[in-house]
Amino acid sequence: MGRMVAWEYALLVRRYQGQGRNFHVSFVWYGPDGSRTDITAYGDTAIAHLNRAGREGWELVSAAEDVNNVQGSTEVHRYHLKRQIG
Repeated sequence: MGRMVAWEYALLVRRYQGQGRNFHVSFVWYGPDGSRTDITAYGDTAIAHLNRAGREGWELVSAAEDVNNVQGSTEVHRYHLKRQIG
């Protein structure tokens, strides 16, 4: 009988807040161990962060977006990732 595959999961969150030229973009990594790390300094695009995670064995499973454009703009993108354990 084959061995069961085990996975671990993580979440990358991109948050854009601001209006016009006054905006701030941040990236936070939620690790499989429950940790929360601001990784904004590692890149200024979601692609840069996803490629970095991919080099560490993470695979994108799904993505979701929330947008609120009332009195300024807030966007939250959530990237759900997984990688095989062992």
